[in-house]
This record gives sequence, C-alpha cells and structure tokens, in this order.
Amino acid sequence: MDFYELFKRITVLSLEQATVLPYLTYRLAMDGARVIRIEHPIYGDPNRRVGDNVLNEDRMYSYFLAINCNKESITLDLATPEGQEIFRNLIRKLNVDIFLSNQLPRNYKKLGIDYESVKSIKEDIIWVGLTGFGPDSNEPAYDPILQARGGLMELTGEKDGPPYVLGVPLPDMGASEHAYGLIMKALYRRAVTGEGARIDLSMFQSTVSWLTVPITQTKSFNRKITRRGNTHEFFAPVSVYKTMDGYVYIAVGNDLQWERMLKIPGFEVLSKPEYERNEGRIRDVKNLNEKIEEITKTYRTDELIKLFTEATIPISKVNTIEEVIEDPYIKDEILTSVDEKTGLTIYLAPLPYTTDYVKAMGKKVKFPPRFGEHNEKIYCETLGYSKSYIEELKQRRII
Repeated sequence: MDFYELFKRITVLSLEQATVLPYLTYRLAMDGARVIRIEHPIYGDPNRRVGDNVLNEDRMYSYFLAINCNKESITLDLATPEGQEIFRNLIRKLNVDIFLSNQLPRNYKKLGIDYESVKSIKEDIIWVGLTGFGPDSNEPAYDPILQARGGLMELTGEKDGPPYVLGVPLPDMGASEHAYGLIMKALYRRAVTGEGARIDLSMFQSTVSWLTVPITQTKSFNRKITRRGNTHEFFAPVSVYKTMDGYVYIAVGNDLQWERMLKIPGFEVLSKPEYERNEGRIRDVKNLNEKIEEITKTYRTDELIKLFTEATIPISKVNTIEEVIEDPYIKDEILTSVDEKTGLTIYLAPLPYTTDYVKAMGKKVKFPPRFGEHNEKIYCETLGYSKSYIEELKQRRII
C-alpha cells in the first residue's frame, strides 16, 4: 500500500489563518489527506485579502493562493454555543484524525478547542497547537518578529550594516516542517498503540533550533557570531564574486577543493603556503576574496561555472526566481492548479519531495477554496442539518 492510500484515510480539521498553519496543512493535503479549514464567518483568514486581486473577487487574493490548494473551507463562529456544538459534531461525524489551531492559548477553552475538550469527543485524536512562544504564553508573534527575537536577523546582512529579514519566512515554514515531523511520529504512535497525542510547538523555539553553530560557539567558547554578508564564518573562499557579465557564488568546502581550484587557469597565482589550509585562508579572507574577484572578473559566468563544475567545486550563478523556475531539476516538479470557475491557472512551488498523491494527480491539484465554499456540503450532507437551519445560522453570523 502506497502512502497515498494511507493518507487519504486521514481527515484534518484546522482552525487556521496566516502562514504557519496553512503551510502545514498544505503539506498534509499534498500527502492526500482530507483537509478542512475553519474560518471565522466575518473576519476569515486575513491572508485572503493580501496580494493582488487576481480573480477580481473578495477573499481570493494572490498571496492566499500559494499554500491553500487541495483544501475545503467552512466558516464557523466558535465563540457561540451553537458554533461549539457544531464543532463537536464535526469532530464526531467527520471522524477527525488531526485537529490543529494557531489561536492564542487563552482562546482554547473559550472556543471549546482545548485538548481536554477535544479529546473527550474523540479519544485518539492528534491535537496540534502552534503558538508564538508555547502554550503558557499569549504573546502574539509574526514571522519577522520571530526572526528578530530569534537571532536570524542578527546573522543576516552586511558585516557593518543593519540587520535584515530573510527572503523567506523561515520561522513560519520551519515551524510547519517541525510540526509535520511531530505529526508523523504521532500517527505512528497511534497506529502502534491506539493512543492520540497532544502536540504543542513554540515557533520561537523552532526558530532558535536552527542556530546550531552560533549557540555552541557563543555559549561554549564566548565567540561573537554575527552577520558577515556573503562570506562564511568558518570556510574560505565562500562568497559572491563578480564576473564579466554577472555574479557567481563559489563555495570551497575543504582543502582538496582549494587545490583543484588552483589548477584552473588564472587562479594559480593564489598558490601560497599560508593559503594551503582553510585556517590560513580564513585569517586573510578579505584580501583573498579581493584577489579572487580580480580573477573572476576576467571570466564570463558560464565559462567559470563550466570550469569549476568540471573540477567538482561548488559554484552557481545567482539566479532570479524566474531562472530558478526554469532550472532543469525543478521545472518538471512545479505544480499547477486550475480554477474551474474562471479558468485561471496558478503555478506552485515544488514540494520537498514528490508525494504519491501528487504523482497520482499528475502534479495537478485542486484550486484553493473560496471562503466558506464547502459549508453546505459539510453541514448539510455530512452533519445532516437542513438548508433552512444553515440559512438561519448565516443570518445570525454563526457560519
């Protein structure tokens, strides 16, 4: 049995908004799990109105489309008694395997979504709470705040310049991946023991966990670790270098690669006893990089890449996003999704690996759901509520 056959038996109910949790459930959806996102009937997910209005309709802006394919959407006000009763029915009748939330912990009991309450409905449920700073904190956090507090900005930017945020939201997406791994462990545990699980993940701790070398160097050896521009703290030469027609990034990771580099025409002038070991090259890294760039500027980018690749020394052109999309290792892994209503096709980043579900779908996945698109299907067909009752709930803004 392939993983798709296993995951299509999994039902995920997620009270989600922003990026960290929608990306996590997107990963589960790309495994083939059924993912149903709950949104507040008035406010909804704020990310639905971020980016460009490419569909010329409310709550389907371009930013939202990137990580919400293959999901269903319902609206529900969990702050009402009726909403909480409907929520309990959803857990029961959908036979939910995984419930997730990125609400502040102070809202858990108020909304009836705390672990104890949900477990009382379904004993073996896997409950996931993603928070900024853990289940004992109600401090709000967004990705750049976590980058600032978690040290990532301290490590990003020019040596003597101001700190910068990363080009991708690592605290958001990194926490999603960490939670994904914990969910896989919980599913295995449940398969073996029949027991559910409570998973609490701090996005802050997740962020700081990436600081492996900086924390060891700082705490153990009192070494100052900070931003260094495009160079590396411990390896040289590792940096961006100008060519005749652009830039390349060269990364020499060991002394053997350095020896091979010296055999490339023009680079033999760098052959010095003090440069034979990485330690010596690091000691004189500023002068070394200036000398290297004097040489790289005499080459066209494609010429230099060919020579370094033949010498098995890591090198790359600094690609634009447009160029990344056309990379031969990537272009056939880009996913597509077509909106049946408008005919719009969107293109999605490749997954970390191509799942059985995505293979089965020919890398074509379902378009992101409209706001509350599946209310009638789930509330009427699954829960058995009448259309008149659903209309009443709409009028009262419960759904």
